[in-house]
Amino acid sequence: MSGVKRMYINGEWIEAKSRKTINIYNPATREVVGEITYGGREETRRAIEAANAAFKEWATSTAKVRAKFLSKLGALIAKNRDELATIMASEMGKPIKEGVVEVLSAADNFNWYAEEAKRVYGETIPSTFANKRLHVMKAPVGVTAAITPWNFPMSMVARKLAPALAAGCTVILKPSELSPLSAIRIFELIEEAGFPRGVANVVLGEPTEVGNEFMENQMVKKITFTGSTRVGKLLYQQAANQVKRVSLELGGHAPFIVFEDADIDLAVKGLVESKFLNAGQTCISANRLYVHESIADEFTKKLVARMERIVVGDGRNAETEIGPLVNEAGLNKVLSQIEDAKQKGASILIGGHRLTGEDYDDGYYCAPTVLAAVSPNMKILTEETFGPVVPLVTFSDDEEVINMANNSDYGLAAYIYSQNVKRCLTIPEKLEYGIIGVNDSVPTQTQAPFGGIKNSGLGREGGKWGIEGFLETKLVSYGV
Repeated sequence: MSGVKRMYINGEWIEAKSRKTINIYNPATREVVGEITYGGREETRRAIEAANAAFKEWATSTAKVRAKFLSKLGALIAKNRDELATIMASEMGKPIKEGVVEVLSAADNFNWYAEEAKRVYGETIPSTFANKRLHVMKAPVGVTAAITPWNFPMSMVARKLAPALAAGCTVILKPSELSPLSAIRIFELIEEAGFPRGVANVVLGEPTEVGNEFMENQMVKKITFTGSTRVGKLLYQQAANQVKRVSLELGGHAPFIVFEDADIDLAVKGLVESKFLNAGQTCISANRLYVHESIADEFTKKLVARMERIVVGDGRNAETEIGPLVNEAGLNKVLSQIEDAKQKGASILIGGHRLTGEDYDDGYYCAPTVLAAVSPNMKILTEETFGPVVPLVTFSDDEEVINMANNSDYGLAAYIYSQNVKRCLTIPEKLEYGIIGVNDSVPTQTQAPFGGIKNSGLGREGGKWGIEGFLETKLVSYGV
């Protein structure tokens, strides 16, 4: 097992009992960049038992003690930012400059929740009766299973582990098998930070086996999942059998609305930032572009001109702005949506194909694309697009675009660009989305709530709302 990355369970690095391993590939070159042990239910059960054994002591430790571990971990992550960003670039193609931002975001999560642990307050409620006192207290929900996706392998791990650990829960993490090296490195830093045995564990293995053990094992009290809506619904159904607590951050299909009074240059800049971050492989990425018909020509010219300058390449190169898609399946899905749109009458203003040539032949690269003459019957307007493709739709009035924007099963993020104060205040009230950026392409921060409505999820991550998901509320009524 030399060189093979292992699971971290109960403070020890272990291999799968089967000794099975899988390779991790760089999507820019298809070269092997790592090898991990690959387990299943038995290893997952062992991790759950370790977390359960560690729970009582961790849950009853003081917030100050937990904060000490979390802040030390945050400092270690920040200290190793360049190495961690390089790991992400190697295993899932993220450009180095984006990777550095993500690493610092992960560190910020641990640092912020180190302090939030100290802000979990109880309450005293005035009683109706003179001989009673009502107190409300908070308690950690228990052993928590966290399942994270491949597209943000550092920040998603931090967003789940930090509030759970701050609340007093013990955790078992199952990272994506497409980008597990980032999570493994974080757990090496968890070990370096000195967390007690069993408090934080990571399992690597077949998703169905690991997931079924999480859902069926009665020691697991909470599931926190980020991933597809399809899988999220399955987990939600399974959780009902034991009434497990569930947090779900699922798919999105974000509208990006540019009104006639918008600052066009700012809107173009915002769209590029939102759409092409992580090559469009983001749940809050702008998926549908709605531009007022009176400015559509000017906006489109400026957008295409900016996209012509975008540098696509290996994420490990400092100048790269857009890296490859994560694998062949991801690329084929994007290309199939483009082809579907073409067959149904869309025109391609730029891109629309797989990139080829010496720098691209070994990777999963899609040219940054803008589609015009897009109609509602096209898949790209109804299915989530994890890729660098912009479908452009024009509109004539506010009511029309609000109806189009809300015509989706998803409700995660939306964006509007306008210089009209009334619009900026009232349009968000009419949009059926959990996160709305007004003249802001990156409406997320550690201290703010993150989550969606409709098929985009359940619960909120981030800020005080994030830690609430790992706490139970108790009422204590005293007779005096």
